[in-house]
Parts: sequence; C-alpha cells; structure tokens
Amino acid sequence: MLRSFFAKEEGQGLVEYALILVLIAIVVIGILTLLGGKVSGVFSNINSGMNK
Repeated sequence: MLRSFFAKEEGQGLVEYALILVLIAIVVIGILTLLGGKVSGVFSNINSGMNK
C-alpha cells in the first residue's frame, strides 16, 4: 500500500512538470508571435550591416 502511494505522487509530479513546460511553451510562442517581425527586422539589419 505504501508503494502505491509513492507511485501516485511521482506520477502526479511528472504531470505537474509537464503542465508547467506546456505553459512556458505557450508563453514563448505567444511572445515570438507578437515580436517576430521586430526580431526579423533586427536580424535583417545585422545581416545587411555585415554585408557592407
């Protein structure tokens, strides 16, 4: 009985870590979507400056 309790706790912890990772991924995707054009412009400016 004690082993099954610890097995459930471990599984629950893994699910919580997975949910945190999914939340972080959603936030990062949202930020990149909002700032994607600006970041692309910065890299284009850097690239054109290196080609001169």
